[in-house]
Amino acid sequence: MPPAGAASAPRLVWDVCEQGECLLTVLFPHLAGLRVHRVEDIVHAVVISASCRAGGACCPRCGQESARVHGGYSRVMADGAAGGRPVLIVLQVRRFRCGNPGCTAVTFAEQAAGVSERYRRRSVPLLGMLAGFGLELAGRAAARLAGTLGIAVHPSTVLRLIAAAAEPEVTAAPEVLGVDDFALAKGQVYGTVLVDMRTGDVVDLLPDREAASFEAWLKAHSGATVICRDRAGNYAEGARAGAPDAIQIADRWHLWHNLAEYAGKTVAAHRGCLKDQPGGSDADDTGAPGTADTPEHEPPAQDERAVMPEGLLDACGRERRLVRRTRERHAEIRGRLDAGESLSGISRATGLDRKTVQRFARAASAEELLGKATSRESKLDDFTPYLRQRWNDGVTDAAALHAELRERGWAGSEQTVRRYVRPFRQALAAPDPAPAVPKTRQITRWLLTRPDHLQPDEQAQLEAIRARCPHIDALAGHVTAFAEMMTARTGSRDLEAWLAAVEADDQAGLRSFTIGIRHDMQAVINGLTLHWNSGKVEGTVNKIKMIKRQMYGRASFDLLRKRVILHPA
Repeated sequence: MPPAGAASAPRLVWDVCEQGECLLTVLFPHLAGLRVHRVEDIVHAVVISASCRAGGACCPRCGQESARVHGGYSRVMADGAAGGRPVLIVLQVRRFRCGNPGCTAVTFAEQAAGVSERYRRRSVPLLGMLAGFGLELAGRAAARLAGTLGIAVHPSTVLRLIAAAAEPEVTAAPEVLGVDDFALAKGQVYGTVLVDMRTGDVVDLLPDREAASFEAWLKAHSGATVICRDRAGNYAEGARAGAPDAIQIADRWHLWHNLAEYAGKTVAAHRGCLKDQPGGSDADDTGAPGTADTPEHEPPAQDERAVMPEGLLDACGRERRLVRRTRERHAEIRGRLDAGESLSGISRATGLDRKTVQRFARAASAEELLGKATSRESKLDDFTPYLRQRWNDGVTDAAALHAELRERGWAGSEQTVRRYVRPFRQALAAPDPAPAVPKTRQITRWLLTRPDHLQPDEQAQLEAIRARCPHIDALAGHVTAFAEMMTARTGSRDLEAWLAAVEADDQAGLRSFTIGIRHDMQAVINGLTLHWNSGKVEGTVNKIKMIKRQMYGRASFDLLRKRVILHPA
């Protein structure tokens, strides 16, 4: 609608000469095939009147050319904006008679090539522009952007243009194919993205991540000779069945990530070794007195239970229910295994998940499972120096200490404070705090970082940690050897020796890692030897996340698939 006062504003009309027509085609190249008659300024829009130059047109049904004019009419189309104002093209269209007696069309209207299409009220360049906005921004954001440029469009129209866009036809799989999953609804529904690893273009999206779907796609699109994937079993199975001759490559980043997870578990299990003071003191970071603090003539108090890590006791000094349940379950599962029962049978009998039963079965003792509980990090760690100071000042009431901590930002329970100060009641005063033990994630990061990328103080701390715990020292050696093998891509030569060294060592976490590698041995060797990896696939998954957020999670799979495939790489 024109703005107020537009009706009284003068209408400016310019007849276009040949020179002016050439100038217009510079500004509007798609008008090169038209004869422009005049340009009108109607304040709220710019109107361009034009007609087709050709003397005839081809019938859209039979394709026969005709020059017999039956009649004509004016057709108005919206075009791209100029100076923030919409541009309208008034096209003088002729209707021709079809000269083919066998054609069902008696008459037909001509179309301006590159400008108009049947049943369209927008020009072809404008439709392409709006579709491009939609591919980048989805519906509402694209409509807002078009509005700032002076183009009025509804978000649903933008989405329809995306849905109507033509996809590139895929007749064969790319020679090097990348595959990975992505979340349609995280934790519930997942899909599969297929990427051409040479170009980075998305080939297709599948609505699930099942082996059968991937197998069916590979059989329908032959030609893949190399398949890059993560370590998911579904894709390995689908690739073996759908493209048995293709080389499967397990991605190096996923291998390193898996190694980091197992390394973190090992560090967590043995972090308790770092809490012992150098020189043989048994005091841990909670200040619990050990035998070194007890006079020789006085036996340790019965309540101190120095052999019991404090993380396994409740506030009253009793064994925690978690600890008791873990030991009972481990004894029961080991007994059933010794009796010949299968993991699935034990899972049904105990009501535990099969993976939980498998974890208990692999553990040599219950203490191995409780390692994380004995050395776990606590949110109280930052407040322990203050607690020790207040205890030595004479404040020995756990409730009062808990109230003071809440004023300082502590959000934990009173029971946690009681458990912490319980050992102090057996001593004359709270001992000085032991040096802070680095967090599990921090130690793991040091182990996984190149030595020359660590700060000098970090290198010194890591060396001290390795000197105090032989398990972490052995873990560091295995991680370094794997990193060298992965960086130099010598997996075909060194992987078997690395696996044998880990299996011969007392590293329960890394042994689980080696079991997984042996189940996917050839793909892992290829990943540690060949130069291909899934980096482009991971980048595409990140792009899918961005596109999903733009659509606020309410778009269908078909629209998401269209945007991902047609989105520039």
